[in-house]
Amino acid sequence: MTTQDGLGATEPAGDRALAAAAAGATYPVAPGYRVKVRQGPGTGYPVVRTLAEGARIQIRCQQHGQSVSGPYGTSDIWDCIGAGQYVSDAYVRTGSSGMVAPRCTN
Repeated sequence: MTTQDGLGATEPAGDRALAAAAAGATYPVAPGYRVKVRQGPGTGYPVVRTLAEGARIQIRCQQHGQSVSGPYGTSDIWDCIGAGQYVSDAYVRTGSSGMVAPRCTN
């Protein structure tokens, strides 16, 4: 099923529902961890900054990348929290082992 976005473009209804659910939601990083934010979806990308313990993030979009093990299991999902800023979903408590935001389009 697809829906129109008001501009004449269509998108899958599931992506639209994810975008609506993710808008404004914040998620906590794992307690006791200072999580590295990287330029891309993998540990081979440079670190751009480090999130403080107890930080909460807003996920713009998500994409698959390098698989990482963390306190919330092993995941290849990376959460984009800003332009060129990715955090492994294995360190974020989203309440789901799958996507909770739209896929990144870059």
